[in-house]
Amino acid sequence: MSDKNYKGFLPKWSEEAPPEGSYRSIFKWGAPNKFKHPNAKLYALMKKTFNMTDEDFKTPQKMGLEKVSYNKQINLTKEQIETFINIVGDENVRMDEYSRLQIAYGKTMIDLMRLREGIVENIPDLVLHPRSKEDIVNIVKYCSQEKIPIYIYGGGSSVTRGVECVRGGVSLEMRVHMKRVVKFNEENQTITVEAGMSGPDLEKTLNNAKFLFNAKRAYTCGHFPQSFEYSAVGGWIVTRGAGQNSTYFGNIRDMVICQEYVTPVGIIKTDEYPATSTGPSIDEIMMGSEGAYGVLISATLKIYRYMPENQRRFSYIFKTWEDGRNAVREVMQGQFGYPSVFRLSDAEETDMALKLYGIEGTVIDKVMTARGYMPMERCLLLGFNDGDGDFTKLVKRKTHKICKKYGAMYTTGYVTKGWEKGRFRDPYLREDMQDYGIMTDTLECAVSWDKMNEVYEGVRNYCHSRPNTLCNTHISHFYPQGANLYFIFIAKINDIDEYLDYQYGILDNIQKYGAAMSHHHGIGKMTAPWLEDQIGKNQMDVIKTLKRHFDPDNIMNPGGTLGLDLPEGGKRVRKY
Repeated sequence: MSDKNYKGFLPKWSEEAPPEGSYRSIFKWGAPNKFKHPNAKLYALMKKTFNMTDEDFKTPQKMGLEKVSYNKQINLTKEQIETFINIVGDENVRMDEYSRLQIAYGKTMIDLMRLREGIVENIPDLVLHPRSKEDIVNIVKYCSQEKIPIYIYGGGSSVTRGVECVRGGVSLEMRVHMKRVVKFNEENQTITVEAGMSGPDLEKTLNNAKFLFNAKRAYTCGHFPQSFEYSAVGGWIVTRGAGQNSTYFGNIRDMVICQEYVTPVGIIKTDEYPATSTGPSIDEIMMGSEGAYGVLISATLKIYRYMPENQRRFSYIFKTWEDGRNAVREVMQGQFGYPSVFRLSDAEETDMALKLYGIEGTVIDKVMTARGYMPMERCLLLGFNDGDGDFTKLVKRKTHKICKKYGAMYTTGYVTKGWEKGRFRDPYLREDMQDYGIMTDTLECAVSWDKMNEVYEGVRNYCHSRPNTLCNTHISHFYPQGANLYFIFIAKINDIDEYLDYQYGILDNIQKYGAAMSHHHGIGKMTAPWLEDQIGKNQMDVIKTLKRHFDPDNIMNPGGTLGLDLPEGGKRVRKY
């Protein structure tokens, strides 16, 4: 490994695939043989921020290379195990230690920290690979009879502790078999797929629709979360997720036409209509239920024409955060159409982005500074437009006019291309950094425009109350009425309790300043204690009533999901 920009010492970043069966093979992001290392500028920033030297990067900390080994007995009876084998087949039942742990943790920092330390908790008794809807119907029926908890695992990219099997039982790994196309309908411009289909498989299928389905053209789903490469359609839906192109294509709730679930009280299946006025929406009730009501089998999604040739990239630099915020709000309220990717970074994130994407020190950087766009004050806006060629031209022209009105400097599409190259690869940086005790995690929230600055200032003030801590912040997933506010905090923390205290403090402050506790990550078991205080007791009672209807014995993802069965004293209430 080499980096011509490093001067002298070069850290020995890991470039070996994790040993098979190791803890690291579970917590490593993405493909085993793919890596992304901090460049020289980012490395220098880490040393400066965390008061570290080259000496601190000579010997990595605990890397989780040990073989998975623990002593957690299976609590199901021999008869129960045999029944599951009869339902799905012997080859689709896993009870070895590695398989049970692999699907019990997601990708939030608490998961990574525990796995590095070999801390094993909240695992299932069995992992099942259902082959069909019939298998799932039989599993749910038997588990209802025997009162066996059921958890569901899709792509494994949960950052809310959504997949943890707090009460043992069985976990259904949907990505093995339940990943087929059920129906493609070009006339309606829809596709129906099983819940375990991955994002890349769905997009590849749609891009190749002419060959696979004899379609007239290629299509796209338009849903690209940062976890795209390792997320599944079912996970998108049950967490009400959003992709990085959501400002144009919409969130997943905007894309779902109809769904089918298996619940303990029977099948829930909605019909394929473009819109209805037939009472409260069952689709809306089921989306966001995070496996607490039933198992999502399949969904019908809107699809869109794939026209990458019409994408028009842009980027701008603003002198202040306020100027940038006012510009993006005006774009969203201009009624001429929306960009697809739209992302405004604050000064702190802009500084890191210019380092990460190779802009710092270039001609563009020098011109910005010469024109008064100063480091640690300037804010980067980047994005691109999707759709018809005339439409993307119009949106880019109108966006340009508004940005110039607020004093922005156009910095070309080059910056955006740099971001695109890393948009799905940036998470690979986490392992390198955590090998030396530097953790990176994220929290996000939905905010209206009139509360945006209060939430931004309040949460960041708390994040920076911890010395030597970075808090990169950006606005993304835009609406005329507000946007998503995304916090990425980077700190030198090795202790799990210290990390949790810090994370809980950030969540307390998101709650304190009146933002929604999540815009697109979902709630899971991590954010659940804050949910009732945010939405209100009467609203929470509605969710609990639905839970009692669909799952009277509380076998579906029990253990705190959505705050439905928190232990006594488990709720967080506003302290301020």
